[in-house]
Amino acid sequence: ALRKVAHVQTRGQREQQPGPWVHALLVSSKAKIMLLSRCARPMALAARGVAYGGGVATRSTALARTGLAQRGAVARRRFASETKKEATEAAPKAAEAAPPKEAPKGWWSSAEFWGGLGALAGWGMTGAAIYDAQFSSPETISMKMTPVMIIYSSLFARWAFVVKPQNLLLAACHASNVVAQLNQMRRAVEYKQSQGKGDEVSALAMNAGIGGAALAGMVVAGPTLQSALVAAELGPVSAFAGAAAGPFTVHFWAPMSKWLISGASMLELDRPVEKISLAQYTALTATGLFFSRYALLVTPVNYMLCSVNVALFSSSAWHLGRKVKADFIDSK
Repeated sequence: ALRKVAHVQTRGQREQQPGPWVHALLVSSKAKIMLLSRCARPMALAARGVAYGGGVATRSTALARTGLAQRGAVARRRFASETKKEATEAAPKAAEAAPPKEAPKGWWSSAEFWGGLGALAGWGMTGAAIYDAQFSSPETISMKMTPVMIIYSSLFARWAFVVKPQNLLLAACHASNVVAQLNQMRRAVEYKQSQGKGDEVSALAMNAGIGGAALAGMVVAGPTLQSALVAAELGPVSAFAGAAAGPFTVHFWAPMSKWLISGASMLELDRPVEKISLAQYTALTATGLFFSRYALLVTPVNYMLCSVNVALFSSSAWHLGRKVKADFIDSK
């Protein structure tokens, strides 16, 4: 009866307790004392955390857990040490591999700064066309310069939209200038017709039609012709045809249209000063100055745009100087 006990599992430890039937069997005091003596020891051991009959297993488990904890702590310390060592060794290599930090750009190297000035100068050109439409006689409108300005602003509106960094202020400026120059062209045509110079207007319209048809044909056939030239592997010719600012892109034709402005300005170096628009040539001179620098800061870099703006600045400054001299210096 004393050997029969109930086993109870509590918190991973086995604990032995005598069943209630033992008290019914043990009627003598001697039996009760023996029972109490047998139960006292497992109760004391249970109080210390070691269960009677399973003490070896419990103690072994505790020791194993302690060993695992110690080994885990050692592994964690070793892992942290190795990680720190690897990070220390990798830091110089990462610093060498990382791209160098770009120094903050000053105004001289800022495409946004020069592009903004160019756009403001362009708005001055648009404003000049609007001003001339309100206050200047139509006889001062150049029939050579105005059509060129229309083509020029159309191409540059597109160029300003696709260039990097994008210049939306410049694109809006040239889109507005197209409208303003078309209005100036209308005034000039009406004036010529009123003066009995219809033949001159007809010749101009024919030339404009031929030029427009040629331009449309080039735009349609451009991609096919470019692919053929690049595939032909003709050395510099193929390289130029496939270039980012090559002849099949707006990065090429926008500066070319500006060459037309410079050329028209140079062909009229002896133009009477009374037919020179002060506002227009002031804007053209500023545009040539600002874009000479801006062309070297955009992506792709546009050397043709730089050269044409140098020429534009020179010719426009010549006309502007003549106008200022005649109106403000000689008049005194």
